Amino acid sequence: MNAAPSPEPPLTSATVRGLIVDWGGVLTSDLRTSVERWVQADGVDVAAYSAVMGEWLGPAAAAEAWINPIHALERGEMTVPDFERHLAGALSQRSGRHHEAEGLLARMFTWFEHAPEMNALVRRARQAGIATGLLSNSWGNAYPRDLWTEMFDVVVISGEVGMRKPEPEIFWHTLDLIGLQANECVFVDDMAHNVEAAVHLGFVGIRHESYQATALELETVFGVPLA
Repeated sequence: MNAAPSPEPPLTSATVRGLIVDWGGVLTSDLRTSVERWVQADGVDVAAYSAVMGEWLGPAAAAEAWINPIHALERGEMTVPDFERHLAGALSQRSGRHHEAEGLLARMFTWFEHAPEMNALVRRARQAGIATGLLSNSWGNAYPRDLWTEMFDVVVISGEVGMRKPEPEIFWHTLDLIGLQANECVFVDDMAHNVEAAVHLGFVGIRHESYQATALELETVFGVPLA
């Protein structure tokens, strides 16, 4: 008789050695708050913006013949000015009001604030010997790279590699750079579908909703104080 397969060993600090995090909504203020501040300051019609995002991120995104502006921007297949024209045009069409295209994304990202607690947590993780990586879907925004020298072993920006989350290829690419297997890494993101994609590939997934909750989960997984 064949012996029953041994159960998988529990995840401990000895088996999980890498931490890969998102940028927007994890190392910054949450996306909803940031976008709400932008639409108010920029005079953007909230209903129009919600409708456009719902169309671009909803069922239409799966249509093979349809070029999704968000996906194209995140992969670096569409320039920022082209995306801004697409978005401003869609907003104007929906709301019946003119929306200025030039500088639209720069104005949006003005409202994304640095999240010092989460940034410090990543630094502490690296100082504790945990391999760290950033995996971000870019909207052509300027990242605070000067802050990353002591934070990350690897940095993967979607528009620079021609891939985007939740595509498996960008996760594999990040693992190749950091030199670890999926089951040796924790992935932290504020978007549930990105976390689900990572978990499907074998990562330990954490959906970021607050510093306190994420810090507690990371301390539990790695077995070291990080908060």
